[in-house]
Amino acid sequence: MVDWANGYLRAYSTKKYHYEKHLTTRLHSLAQILLIDKIIQHIPPECNKLILIPHRYLHLFPLHALPITSEQGEDKAKILMDRFPAGVSYAPSCQLLQLTQTRQRPEDFTHLFAVQNPSADLDYTPIEVDVIKRYFNPPPDTEILVENDATKAAIDSKPLNNYHCLHFSCHGYFNYQEPRKSALILANAHKPASAEPNPERYLRVSENKEFDLEKCLTIDDVFDLQLEQCRLVTLSACETGLIDYTNISDEYIGLPSGFLVAGSPAVVSSLWMVNDLSTALLMIKFYQNLREQIPLAVALNQAQLWLRDSTQSHLLAWSRQLPLDNSLMKKIQQALDWFNPHERPFQNPYYWAAFCVIGS
Repeated sequence: MVDWANGYLRAYSTKKYHYEKHLTTRLHSLAQILLIDKIIQHIPPECNKLILIPHRYLHLFPLHALPITSEQGEDKAKILMDRFPAGVSYAPSCQLLQLTQTRQRPEDFTHLFAVQNPSADLDYTPIEVDVIKRYFNPPPDTEILVENDATKAAIDSKPLNNYHCLHFSCHGYFNYQEPRKSALILANAHKPASAEPNPERYLRVSENKEFDLEKCLTIDDVFDLQLEQCRLVTLSACETGLIDYTNISDEYIGLPSGFLVAGSPAVVSSLWMVNDLSTALLMIKFYQNLREQIPLAVALNQAQLWLRDSTQSHLLAWSRQLPLDNSLMKKIQQALDWFNPHERPFQNPYYWAAFCVIGS
């Protein structure tokens, strides 16, 4: 198991194309190592919902997408999500799961606060947020901070405790060396790398770039939030679901845990650097499912399977029904035109398996 995990993390860190291309094969190997088929045999057939509390570095992997043996006579490969139609979700620990399950929240899901593309380099984020905001009440119940307006100071000034849903469509960064310095990257946080940066304030991510942590939303900032009305936090960003897997205690440090402690009963987050286009499509479908009163974990799982199985022609037809202006609609269609009509552009789990529901 350790050798497999080291190979997975090494490929993710150094060979992104190789990681993406061979993700399906890696998940098959992980399923065999974990003896997932034998474990499933011990679960009663009537059990249709699964909550996973992974140990240590198992938090890093999309266990919900592990392949399982199909029933005799079935002609379609199955994954763990198929076995549990009432949803597969996660929790960082039993203690945090119990905490989220005891929270009482209003039934309303009408007030949205969203951060949209603060780094101004995500082409499909405007499409994602422009559609999602229409599923909530208009302003002032909904507020969107767009690009340069999405600063740390602006977020600090907002009454986040009044919103039912927080949606962050931006970059995220996980710091393996110092997990508490992991952050959502906000406007004006990037700066050229200095010769001798202050490690307490600046986080260097490459030879020529670093982040000003005082202009980001760090894990420590998240722990200080008060989200009394919140029902869902969605982190539509890169690496937002990663945790400090070197910690052998029951409490894992990561952005999802921070939002759970701050008051949200559930968080949707990602396990790797996600594709901009596929994420926008997945998020729109996810919120469409929520609008139909589908339970949270099921809404995400169904959206993932939908994205995996959709052909180019199906995605084009679906996108034409979205409430978008012509310029944004054209952007989606131009991206999908690269594929053949019967091709499934996002079949690889790299495009759909990164996201998971954490919490109740």
